[in-house]
Amino acid sequence: MASTDLAPRGMAQNAGAERIVNNMSIQVATVNGSGSQSSNTVLLRSIFQMGIPVSGKNLFPSNIAGLPTWYTIRANKSGYVARKKEIDFLIAMNPETAREDVLALAPGAAVLYDEPLNLNSLRNDLTFYAVPYDKIVATVCPEAKLRKLVKNMIYVGVLAKLLEIDMAEVEKALRKQFAKKVKAANLNWGAVQAGFDYAAASLAKKDPYLVQRMNATSGKIIIDGNSAGALGCMFAGVTVVAWYPITPSSSLPEHLIDYMKRFRIGADGKATFAIVQAEDELAAVGMVVGAGWAGARAMTATSGPGISLMAEFVGLAYYAEVPGVIWDIQRVGPSTGLPTRTSQGDLLSTAVLSHGDTKHILLLPASVEECFTMAQDAFELAEKFQTIVFVLSDLDLAMNNWMADPFQYPEKPIDRGKVLSKEELQRLGSFARYKDVDGDGIPYRTLPGTDHPGAAYFTRGSGHNEKSQYSERPDDYENNMERLNRKFETARSFVPRPQVETGKSKIGFIGFGTSHWALIEARDQLRQEYNVETDYLRVRAYPFTREVHEFVQQHERVYIVEQNRDAQMLSLLKLDVEPSLAGRLRSMAHIHGLPLDARSITDELMTMEGK
Repeated sequence: MASTDLAPRGMAQNAGAERIVNNMSIQVATVNGSGSQSSNTVLLRSIFQMGIPVSGKNLFPSNIAGLPTWYTIRANKSGYVARKKEIDFLIAMNPETAREDVLALAPGAAVLYDEPLNLNSLRNDLTFYAVPYDKIVATVCPEAKLRKLVKNMIYVGVLAKLLEIDMAEVEKALRKQFAKKVKAANLNWGAVQAGFDYAAASLAKKDPYLVQRMNATSGKIIIDGNSAGALGCMFAGVTVVAWYPITPSSSLPEHLIDYMKRFRIGADGKATFAIVQAEDELAAVGMVVGAGWAGARAMTATSGPGISLMAEFVGLAYYAEVPGVIWDIQRVGPSTGLPTRTSQGDLLSTAVLSHGDTKHILLLPASVEECFTMAQDAFELAEKFQTIVFVLSDLDLAMNNWMADPFQYPEKPIDRGKVLSKEELQRLGSFARYKDVDGDGIPYRTLPGTDHPGAAYFTRGSGHNEKSQYSERPDDYENNMERLNRKFETARSFVPRPQVETGKSKIGFIGFGTSHWALIEARDQLRQEYNVETDYLRVRAYPFTREVHEFVQQHERVYIVEQNRDAQMLSLLKLDVEPSLAGRLRSMAHIHGLPLDARSITDELMTMEGK
């Protein structure tokens, strides 16, 4: 029986349906705090270890344990890792959402459910598998208080049998998950085996889905974006981290603490870094500005509400020209918003954060690899341009698991920018802190403690002239602001350049961040299903480079795909491109808080194109 991605849904395998191999979306519906994270990770890694491309998306509540949570694993032989709109295989473990979850499925999906829920009475166009979890778990877990946690491993075993997941890979993944807890690993492995044995004895395979070993993940790793960003910051030479906990950014400094303790303790046993949990976001960014002024590579990590609080200090750093890095892991807002839902909603406000005329450098990673590399880019740019640099990730990238090639060890030496040494000052005699010597808008600076009488200067957040003297003269202020703008324009040539794929199409897409993964799949859908060719530019930084302007000029219609209501990337582009080109830009905005899927883009484009 040939394998295919296009088999008719709803046909049972034993009725002659073609198998659907390595192309499915599995959703586990359970409750927060039930221990399902371990079982879901084991399931994801088992499929990954069989060489099949996977991605995992965790949709969890922002409140207390016991509320609904969903975890979606996508396995796709073509390497697509964006969220799939349709669910092919539902594991229904939560009585509160089970009915709604089942009714939302497309015909032909499969449902694995806890037998007392009696879900097979709801529909006749799905494949149902009932499992008596409580009876099975009682046979493998004598301690009643542990059964709630071990119970989830049973569905791992059942699914391993139904989908033909290699049990050797399941055990390998499980023992990795419980690496330092042998007793727990053995108990959970017993539950997996019990689930497998029950499925082998009691469940007849009726759905068309299964996995088969591939070789598409050899040498790859699985990591989340916050872990990757933390590694990048360490390799970038960060020495001061000040932060205040906020979802979904907290794990970045938490991972960084672990890395720094492991790799940045000197031979004398003393730390070569300072990581401080501040009393709030204002204090955290204040410490970053102070440390950056003192010559440290300093950073903080936060989310939208924290960014709002940091506005005044960011304005000080912009005007006084102090380097620093701020990670903004975006979530749905405004106000408290939806702390555990993903978004790209901070773009416009962050680009001009603070009052008055401010424009900031933004880096826009789309992958865990870019979280690693752009962490290093951020510190280089911050010191080169003596300013705050923002890295705008999002919850989907930061907290979910992604495949990646192993990160490359950085070989480029650290560049501190235009910092004058004692020897250079002796040769020059003196310097003016805010003078544009080279015509690029970037002045020279000295670090506190430089042993030369000409090294000193006042760092002013108020009006100053090029010698850093207090001034309210209109010409001094105008000259200073024009120079700052010139510096921003210089940055266009130094920020990461966009990824561009152009042909002869009149239709172009512009995307950024995690929208990228849905976009590349949508472009393939448009080509294969509708014979519609599109071009694509992925923005990787702001200010925009010349390639962005050229891309808009080359296309009649440019669709800006982003995850916010107000088309914030489109707004920035309209401010940047020639006014005559602004009419070519069209918004394709998504605001539901779920990771973007390809089908939504495909359907929306066909509607907007009138086809």
